[in-house]
Parts: sequence; structure tokens; C-alpha cells
Amino acid sequence: MENKQQLKYRCYQFSISVIKFIETLPGKKVYRVISDQLLRAATSIGANIIEAKSSSSRKDFIRFYEIALKSANETKYWLGLLRDATEANKNKINQLLNEVDEISKMLGSNLLTLKRK
Repeated sequence: MENKQQLKYRCYQFSISVIKFIETLPGKKVYRVISDQLLRAATSIGANIIEAKSSSSRKDFIRFYEIALKSANETKYWLGLLRDATEANKNKINQLLNEVDEISKMLGSNLLTLKRK
């Protein structure tokens, strides 16, 4: 699978994993607040990659990838908070953190390549 296709696929699968994880969290306010932020950030990664496809210029394309990377970093923050400050499933959170870290590396690598051209 081509790198861009693999990235899109992994972001989509990651979004699904985050949604399913959030559904397992208790109904307490702290979980609702953090999970709302997590859901926005995590699903924004793939959404911005898809948006980049229809961008009007190379500069615009790069900007969408930069936003996707920022969303990935924000996702790491919310997952870290859930892991360290709550009783949420730490093993599942660490799996999600590993995947978003891999996605971040792919985005960073793509951005470096795009900016060099």
C-alpha cells in the first residue's frame, strides 16, 4: 500500500479505535470533558489529511498536513491525561498512544519531504 494510502487508512482505523475506546469510559464529568476533546483531536487528524487532497495549492496542502500533525500531538496530550489522571484502561491507552505516535512520525516525515520539494 502506498504511503499516503496507508496513512489515510491508519488514521481512519485510529479514529474508529478512539471512538470505541471512548464508548467504554464511565459517565463521570471528567471523562466526558476529556473524551470530547480527545474525540475532536483524534478524528481531526484523518479529516485534515482528507481535506489536503482537495486543497487549492501546495502551500494549502502542506498547511492541512501541519494541522493534522498538531491534532496528533493534541491527541497524545488528552490520552496522556486519561492514562495518568484517571482509572481508564492504561493498556488500551498505551496502544492508542503508540499508534498516534507512529502516525505523527509518518506525518512529520511527509511534511519534511513536502517542504524540501
